[in-house]
Amino acid sequence: MTAPAQSTPAPQGRWVAFAPLRHRNFALVWSAALISNVGTWMETVAVGDLVAHRTGRAGWTALVAAAGFLPMGLLGPIGGAMADRLDRRRLVITMTLLQMIAAAALTILSISGHASPGAVTFVVFVAGCVAGLGFPAYSAMLPDLVPTKDLLAAVSLSQAQWNLGRVIGPALAGIAIALGSYSAAFAVNTLSFAAMLVALRALRLATRPPPTDDSSLWSRIRVGARVARAEPGVSSAILMIAVVALTASPFIALIPAMARVRFDGDANLTSWFVTAQGIGAVAGALLLPTFAARFGRFRMLMFSFVLLPTALVLYGAAPTATLAAVALVAVGATYMLVFSGIGTVVQLRAPAELRARVLSFYFLALGVLYPVGATVQGPLADRFGLGRVTIASGLGLLVVVGLLRVLRPNRLRALDDPAQGL
Repeated sequence: MTAPAQSTPAPQGRWVAFAPLRHRNFALVWSAALISNVGTWMETVAVGDLVAHRTGRAGWTALVAAAGFLPMGLLGPIGGAMADRLDRRRLVITMTLLQMIAAAALTILSISGHASPGAVTFVVFVAGCVAGLGFPAYSAMLPDLVPTKDLLAAVSLSQAQWNLGRVIGPALAGIAIALGSYSAAFAVNTLSFAAMLVALRALRLATRPPPTDDSSLWSRIRVGARVARAEPGVSSAILMIAVVALTASPFIALIPAMARVRFDGDANLTSWFVTAQGIGAVAGALLLPTFAARFGRFRMLMFSFVLLPTALVLYGAAPTATLAAVALVAVGATYMLVFSGIGTVVQLRAPAELRARVLSFYFLALGVLYPVGATVQGPLADRFGLGRVTIASGLGLLVVVGLLRVLRPNRLRALDDPAQGL
């Protein structure tokens, strides 16, 4: 069992964003996840570029992204029910091993010359299924790694770590692809999972009491659904992430197509675009705790709902690849402000004993509607142009937020801290 955290002065000002790294368990997982995510982003960029290069279609690029993300949403409730019943660390270890095997399969396909778009999409789908079962347990562990006062910073740092991998991974993937080797990118991702396995084994977590709920898997899923629907903050967070996933999030899946199709670039431009978004996302994630401490988390979230659509419009309207990369920095930063702000609401409001199940419905909304949005926007982009579709997606998000503010203001107010009585 972990000893209680020492009462140390909380970091102030710009250092508040790094407060969670004072806690050993969080620092271990954060560092290992960074290594693993560098490998993941190398694979993601390599897969997207391989499919975009061989097909020349934005629709295919969106499809392979959907294949990895859709099962994460669909299987999330099952993973959440498992995570609230089983040992979360052991479950994450098992799923990490299976993800390593999937990455190894992709490596073998590439080395053997059998990495067709269809085969790659299938392996990505299998890996997505594994991630869907394991991610609720991984996410539900986060509040066990830091005290409540550091939770927003921990969520933001976790997103910063994911996107720092987005900065480093694409750069390394660009080098590997430029040297003519998709296989190297896939192999590095396979090896990177070892860091997470070591960190998970080294954690010192408090012993959880044995579960008293002996109901069936589906009964536990239904309980999680009822709690997610009944808690105003959680239900509003799920609604908002659904809107964001359907309108704004597909820009992520379409980045390779934006580089290859709209700007007639190569793997290097894809890498630059992904890196630009990652730089913005890291900056946004690190700035959010400081801004939230100064202006209030709720006020920052509402402001971000305006900033993100604005950045997307600028990105879609950019006439050159250079200006598009600059706009992507802004898109990455504002997207992270929205994403971390909404996700923190669920972490704060979900009951501890039901946290994984409640989180799984949040990821269900994101995991289903993001690929739906991507698979809709991809073919539309093939017909009407990526720039126009991206602008429309940003305006669509802005319109929905505006309508909610006028017609259902309580939905947005529910995203505020419960202590403030809203």
